[in-house]
Amino acid sequence: MTRPLTIDDLYRFEIPGDPALSPDGHRVVYTLTTQDAANDRVVRSLWEVRADGGPARRLTHGPADTAPRWSPDGTTLAFLREGRLHLLPAGGGEATPLTAPGRCPAGAGTPVWSPDGSRIAFSAPATRREDTAPVVVDTLGWKADGAGLIGSVRTRLFVVDVASGEVEPVTEADRNAGTPAWSPDGTRLAYPAQSGPDAAALGASAAHVVEIGPAGGLAGPVEWYPDGSALLVVGRDTFAVGHARLLRQPLDGSAPVPVDGDLDRNVMGGGPGYPGARPQFHQDAVLFCARDRGATRLYRAGADGITASPLPAGTGISGCSLAPKAGRAAVVATDASSFAEIVLIDLDAWERGEPGARPVRLTDHMARALPGIALHPVTEREFTIADGTVVHGMITRAATTPAGGPLLVDVHGGPHNAWAPHSDPVHLYHQELASRGWTILTLNVRGSDGYGEDFYTAAVGAWGETDERDVLQPVAALVDEGLVDPDRIALTGYSYGGYLTCWLSARSDLFAAVVPGGVLVDLRSMAGTSEEGHLIAGHEIGDPRRMTELSPLSHADAVRAPTLILHGAADDTCPAGQAEQWFHALRTRGVPVRMVLYPGGSHLFLLDGRPSHREDYSRRLVEWVTTHTDR
Repeated sequence: MTRPLTIDDLYRFEIPGDPALSPDGHRVVYTLTTQDAANDRVVRSLWEVRADGGPARRLTHGPADTAPRWSPDGTTLAFLREGRLHLLPAGGGEATPLTAPGRCPAGAGTPVWSPDGSRIAFSAPATRREDTAPVVVDTLGWKADGAGLIGSVRTRLFVVDVASGEVEPVTEADRNAGTPAWSPDGTRLAYPAQSGPDAAALGASAAHVVEIGPAGGLAGPVEWYPDGSALLVVGRDTFAVGHARLLRQPLDGSAPVPVDGDLDRNVMGGGPGYPGARPQFHQDAVLFCARDRGATRLYRAGADGITASPLPAGTGISGCSLAPKAGRAAVVATDASSFAEIVLIDLDAWERGEPGARPVRLTDHMARALPGIALHPVTEREFTIADGTVVHGMITRAATTPAGGPLLVDVHGGPHNAWAPHSDPVHLYHQELASRGWTILTLNVRGSDGYGEDFYTAAVGAWGETDERDVLQPVAALVDEGLVDPDRIALTGYSYGGYLTCWLSARSDLFAAVVPGGVLVDLRSMAGTSEEGHLIAGHEIGDPRRMTELSPLSHADAVRAPTLILHGAADDTCPAGQAEQWFHALRTRGVPVRMVLYPGGSHLFLLDGRPSHREDYSRRLVEWVTTHTDR
């Protein structure tokens, strides 16, 4: 017997991530994220599952154990525990700290073993700023979402000797250094970095060994070619809105060469809210992630071209680890029935196109944590807009829901993110409303990722103006078909979706209720107060004269729909002042409006914030839209 997912189920979630496959390909260690209701916190611990089958088992108890990485000989696991590097014997035993607080006062980043296993490199803040210390600001980039006020503190690279625990900084504190990669001979480190006094806000970055190429492009994750002749970089050779490419960067600083062919998809190096994985070599090929029709897929680029993994289309990838000598890859896969599971892929069989390439699921955390749960089905749909543009959408509704019921339209953030056709543990209100007879429509409007670079950049310089029809016309199509009630339509969205929700509530009287979250309503004030404001103003909007006319705040006089504003109080991407401005504008105009601020909530609190806040967000949204659409 099955039952639908509810908001209460949030506290039972078990979400695996960040897999680390042992060098012999037999064991996968991963981070399992659970919820601690009693202490209102997220808990992360390390678990292990064997490639030859058997149940997963717990290795650590958390509450903040992350980033497991195997030593080259497979005898030891390095991982982070509350920001400090620890070592765990692979054969069993207790974890021991490697980095002492005095040697790394600001903690450590993801561990990267040297090829001989004698050293570990990582990036970390150069110093720790005391919470009560004055923040002196001389450059842009003085705050970061989730970290708050950072002042002039930048990240640098450190190397720790595994035997002695001695820590040595290997870069200066004049740049933001990303996760490093060792050269095959263990004598050099490559890393992406933003350099220059205002680099953190201006965004330009480059791949560095000593210094590789001018910092006028965009460099993300970096790996070495196996022969040490060049770097493999996820990025662009120019700094502009567009796809990240897979690039071969010669060590002499000459122009990088794309190795992802004519795929025309955005390469996904991985990050919060943007699933993917670092590119990795297997024999003469590169495995990398790119987004296609909303889902992050795994690809292989070799001499014979680019092929997609044997995982079914629509399956999302949010982590990948290779054991090249064993010819195996462990990935975190999400599909229509499970939020995330560890899956093993036979790389050699994939390369040869053999039936044995079929992936093998190693874990079953969804069934373990939520037995009997049946998610409401998602149906993919394409809508042709009046100018001929095709917009990909997804409709979630219970199989027994009759036509003519209420509709919730949900707009994603980014603006270059995307909805995927697989299950989603974040937007629990979708499942809750579907159980109540609602239809949920998610749309990958112009600017979304996974449909080619022209589509990706289609709304640059014309936020709202270009993509509003990509929402309004599909909704009109569902109304014309009789699927939904035209008087019971609600609209929501987060981040850029919050922007477009506010924009549409001023441009259309179609919506009976609106719920913008993580909002952006005043582009001019955001340019100087957001950690990303300078980039948005300079590259997404471009023309300073357009900042006012593209701001929803300039059109607040036209808003009539009851509005619930939901916002993290510690959001440094879309600062809480944006929500306050929108609340003030609507309240003083007599529009029914309520604002809810979540103390300590960053821009990403819906992903990893307090469980009670995430529960509250969904419950308030459901209550607001049902109350204001009830007949």
